[in-house]
Amino acid sequence: MDTRADAAKPLSSLPCHRPQDGTAAPFLPMSRAEMTALGWDACDIVLVTGDAYVDHPSFGMAIIGRLLEAQGFRVGIIAQPDWQSAEPFKALGKPALFFGVTGGNMDSMVNRYTADRRLRHDDAYTPGGEGGRRPDRCTIVYTQRCREAFKDVPIVLGGIEASLRRIAHFDYWSEKVRRSILADAKADLLVYGNAERAIVEVANRLAAGEAPRDINDVRGVALFRRVPETFTELHADDLDSADEGAARRPGDVVIRLPAYEQVEEDKEAYARASRVLHREANPGNARPLVQRHGDRDLWLNPPPIPLTSAEMDAVYDLPYARAPHPSYGDAKIPAWDMIKFSVTIMRGCFGGCTFCSITEHEGRIIQNRSEGSILREIEQIRDRTPGFTGVISDIGGPTANMYRMACKDPKIEAACRLPSCVFPDICPNLNTSHDELIRLYRKVREVEGVKKVMVASGVRYDLAVKSPEYIKELVSHHVGGYLKIAPEHTERGPLEKMMKPGIGTYDRFKEMFDAAVKQAGKKYYLIPYFIAAHPGTTDEDMMNLALWLKKNRYRADQVQTFLPSPMATATAMYHTGINPLRGVRHGGSDTVVTAKGLRQRRLHKAFLRYHDPENWPLLREALKQMGRADLIGGRPDQLVPAHQPPGTGKAAGTRRPVRGTGGTQRFTTKGVPLRTK
Repeated sequence: MDTRADAAKPLSSLPCHRPQDGTAAPFLPMSRAEMTALGWDACDIVLVTGDAYVDHPSFGMAIIGRLLEAQGFRVGIIAQPDWQSAEPFKALGKPALFFGVTGGNMDSMVNRYTADRRLRHDDAYTPGGEGGRRPDRCTIVYTQRCREAFKDVPIVLGGIEASLRRIAHFDYWSEKVRRSILADAKADLLVYGNAERAIVEVANRLAAGEAPRDINDVRGVALFRRVPETFTELHADDLDSADEGAARRPGDVVIRLPAYEQVEEDKEAYARASRVLHREANPGNARPLVQRHGDRDLWLNPPPIPLTSAEMDAVYDLPYARAPHPSYGDAKIPAWDMIKFSVTIMRGCFGGCTFCSITEHEGRIIQNRSEGSILREIEQIRDRTPGFTGVISDIGGPTANMYRMACKDPKIEAACRLPSCVFPDICPNLNTSHDELIRLYRKVREVEGVKKVMVASGVRYDLAVKSPEYIKELVSHHVGGYLKIAPEHTERGPLEKMMKPGIGTYDRFKEMFDAAVKQAGKKYYLIPYFIAAHPGTTDEDMMNLALWLKKNRYRADQVQTFLPSPMATATAMYHTGINPLRGVRHGGSDTVVTAKGLRQRRLHKAFLRYHDPENWPLLREALKQMGRADLIGGRPDQLVPAHQPPGTGKAAGTRRPVRGTGGTQRFTTKGVPLRTK
């Protein structure tokens, strides 16, 4: 049951900006010709995005565009413009209200570069998968060009890139702390997180003639403003204080984070800012934050109130074309091909994994769609999506199995300040019932024309073990040969820094999964994911993980090296060497080991691919330095052989096909088993 409906203005509470005639644009226009066909002489709002325009609720600009359209605004799209000049940003003329700028569904730097800082040559959000169609730091560049095109038009930033760079943050690709993206882009406002509520109110208030600087009381909005005299400041920037700005005070309170200049120079100040930001993440009790940038204060209002199920349904029931814009012709857009037969049933994640950005963007409170809305979308996929063969490729969200899970007591939920509901143990106040999800699965399978419904989103196995019935349902109907699972590591040190359960929980899930597979008479396999070089991971930890992999006869063809994404807690650990999960103050902070050097990160990656001859010279050298030369040899309990096959070992890190031995399962982290005996 939704308990927050009275805490925020409903999405439908504001009057339409312009009377509606009941028809929606087939696609939001991307050209003057399309505007003319709609009878428009100008757009109210122009959305500029780093992704190709796919009119589908898995793409942020489509959700925001269609939502604003439903509010009576004329919305145009400029997708992946040539950023070398301002001319492409004039394609739809001057917007009457504002430009909305987003980097797209991914941070542009994460999209463009690997964890080894190597250039990617493809882009799943671009026609033909072509790389290089968006600039580095996409949001900043697009904003500059919008300003050049029409200097007096307000600019509102949004999307994942803006959301995760909303305060001073460590940037892995430049190895330095950067200012808030709002400062670097010189935009007027920034909306972070799931922005439906904020963007509707911002649009209506701009339409009513308010200046951007006066829209300072909307949740999920950041802007530069002075601290009002009526507010009491709590100084989290005082690193000699153990309080960290956590005290509760009556009246209007704002928490002052360490300034940009302070976090740039002092790593403990950076860790303190990260800790406080994540602590003030619960919409039920979060307070405004302020961070000095030079001679200005960056003000962040508390996070947005999550959408109710009725509001989620309204967002997903908007009249999407559910296809790429016709201007792309027959060009394939890989991200669209991946999701066009999948259904999002929820948002948010209360896992709190420190390396993940879902919580920072979508929040810890699960936002659920109703069964009716989900079933309607499946019928639309069946009836409107070309190529549908009866298989729903995924039904899930950030995780597969948090649907309808929430705190048992709304008052406890509103007061909670913990970063995770499931670490170090599952909170006794958390409802972990899978009953509603099981009921949804069964109803989806009954939809006429649906032959199979897959679960491709990652299953949170520490929750799944609470429901043997769910595991049985999953295995019997929703697994297609393999199921991806993410223990991430086996050792306590890195798992604690990740806020992930111990490997024993994975073992229990595997036992239950294998039993269900046997009972169902299937041949299904678990595909475990692991991360190399995560903060808190020593060389010995990676060695023990490699031994576990060999003992369990796993061979990873592709591995994931930790990538420090902006604003993640693990990124703060990587940059500072300090653990912000615990108190941070001068002389009282916990330290974290971090694998930073290229050689050590390559070594950690090599341990995950212990079976690849290209890695053996590096591993042998490391094992000798670690005093573990006993692991070099040909016995089953040894990790790497002493001999080197001719022509191998000259380029550690390259990938060559390796033939498996009897009883060994080979897998990729994309989840496709390559060979099993």
